[in-house]
Amino acid sequence: MTSDDAALQQYWAEARTARPELPEQRPEAWAFGATPEHADGLLRFVLDGVKTGTASSLCGYEADGDPLPEVGELSIILDGSGAPRAVLETTEVVTVPFDQVTAEHARSEGDGDRTLAAWRQIHERFWTEHSDGGFAPDMPVVCERFRLIHPR
Repeated sequence: MTSDDAALQQYWAEARTARPELPEQRPEAWAFGATPEHADGLLRFVLDGVKTGTASSLCGYEADGDPLPEVGELSIILDGSGAPRAVLETTEVVTVPFDQVTAEHARSEGDGDRTLAAWRQIHERFWTEHSDGGFAPDMPVVCERFRLIHPR
């Protein structure tokens, strides 16, 4: 799920026209989930205002050598085909063990019935199937909250 540079440049120019306070430098672009279908479903939750949080395995950041998200950071969110669809601003970042993720955070992610039990089931399965580090009940999880600042 990658986007071509021209499409990203055009989208960022559109976003900056609508919101002149955005910086000139284009932020990183990425998609939620591990498949195009998952990316589209989670993006839909964001655009509908249901999803205002996400969680990632700390191990994934370390394995990829990626920096952790930071408050105030902007991101361009891609759909399953790699097209830019939204700009998000990170509003909170907390790293906690999997078994200490809160019900409030689980609800912010919009998955399943939005309960902590559903969140745990969905994320245990996801990290078991898609994470290089696998899953453990005490694995560090990066819980990020965000706000939608420019939808397409």
